[in-house]
Amino acid sequence: MLKQFFILCSGADKSLLEGCSEGEQTKYVGIGATVFFTAVMAFIASSYALFTVFDNPFIAMGFGVVWGLLIFNLDRFIVSTIRKRDKFKSEFLQASPRIILAIIIAIVISKPLEIKIFEKEINTVLLKEKNAMALNNKKEVANYFKSDLDKNKAETNVLKAEIERKEKEVNTLYETYITEAEGTKGTMKLGKGPVFKEKIAKHNLVSAELDSIRKTNLAKIAVNDKKAITLQADLDKKVTETQPIIEGFDGLMARINALNKLPLIPSLFIMLLFLAIETSPIIAKLLSPKGEYDYKLEDLETALKATLSQDKYQRDLLVKTSASMHDKVYDDIAQDKKIYDLQRQKATELLELQAHNFVEKQKRTL
Repeated sequence: MLKQFFILCSGADKSLLEGCSEGEQTKYVGIGATVFFTAVMAFIASSYALFTVFDNPFIAMGFGVVWGLLIFNLDRFIVSTIRKRDKFKSEFLQASPRIILAIIIAIVISKPLEIKIFEKEINTVLLKEKNAMALNNKKEVANYFKSDLDKNKAETNVLKAEIERKEKEVNTLYETYITEAEGTKGTMKLGKGPVFKEKIAKHNLVSAELDSIRKTNLAKIAVNDKKAITLQADLDKKVTETQPIIEGFDGLMARINALNKLPLIPSLFIMLLFLAIETSPIIAKLLSPKGEYDYKLEDLETALKATLSQDKYQRDLLVKTSASMHDKVYDDIAQDKKIYDLQRQKATELLELQAHNFVEKQKRTL
């Protein structure tokens, strides 16, 4: 049962192969098994690749079955259409397009399995990239809000500086009228004279201005502080909203790019392994000597070709003979006086009818 299935996978003519030796049958069983297991690997590889895209095992397996059948059909077609010839060069030229196609298929089906085999290393690369992306994203969002935050902070600093300047002025005036009262500066007279009263009045005026400025500026500072909190909240919100996008940076293309950043040699060996598996049926056919099955198949094909050539020749000869006979028949008819008179009578009647119709048409136009 398994033997018959693998022979079917090889694309060989079952009825023709049954009459061959056991060794010849074993060769095609091996070729068919290679074709089958290549298709199985293609199914596994494509299913995993599509699972990384859709995150749904049923959809991934559905597409994987289609892809596996497609690879199976292509491999079976490639192997079954290679014909053994007397010269290796002509065989290789015949197989070269199929070898190129096999190389492409091997690269395609090996890449998803490489991603699975090196999954831990790829996850490490992706983690580093995600961290770098998160930092860059935070910087970009901060730069986006930077102008508003800086402007708000500058306004607050201006308001605070205005209060500080007024406070220094009040403190200076305070020291001035105290020292005037003590007689240590100013008029150098102890007591609260007219100069003292003038200086304390000026202090009280500036102190009142300070209270007014402090009240106004503190209110503005409170508004700016609330605005700063709002801007910071918006910044944090933006960072939080974009973080899931960075966390979702785990698709097929991202993993392929991460795989390309890993050392080349291990990945190359895996691809070469699949390349060897994919091209092995073709290489086996090219390297194997012309076997019993090949001779029988060639005999059938040449016999059919000879039959078709003979049939074509006979049809061409039949056409030529029939044409020659018809030429003679119509030549004899042309010499018959009775048929000539009949043809002349009918032609005359036709010309008379045409003349009458012409006259009637001319009358209607007049």
